[in-house]
Amino acid sequence: MTLLTTILIAFVALEHLYFLILEMFLWTKPKGIKTFGLKSKAFAEETKVLAANQGLYNGFIAAGLIFSIVKEDINTAIFFLVCVTIAGIYGSYSTKQIKLFYVQSIPAICTLITIFIN
Repeated sequence: MTLLTTILIAFVALEHLYFLILEMFLWTKPKGIKTFGLKSKAFAEETKVLAANQGLYNGFIAAGLIFSIVKEDINTAIFFLVCVTIAGIYGSYSTKQIKLFYVQSIPAICTLITIFIN
């Protein structure tokens, strides 16, 4: 694994750790409400269990990517990066927010391209 590839994988992992924090711990706080464009504090409270579940999954994605770095396992990295890419595409499509594609899928796609070039 090249240094550039490792840095890019780490960046995607850090993004997903940040998503975990936003969804599990900040969902009902002003930062979470603003970030996700939630309707109200009451809506955030009603949906916080669902958001925490999403956050947990993002944590698993981050863990898988970190594992791939530690074990220097490019196949594991590819698997999780493809998962991230698909999640970003689906999230963008289902919410009609193209920003999700740019924030989530583009870094993963760039990392995959770097992997396949090397």
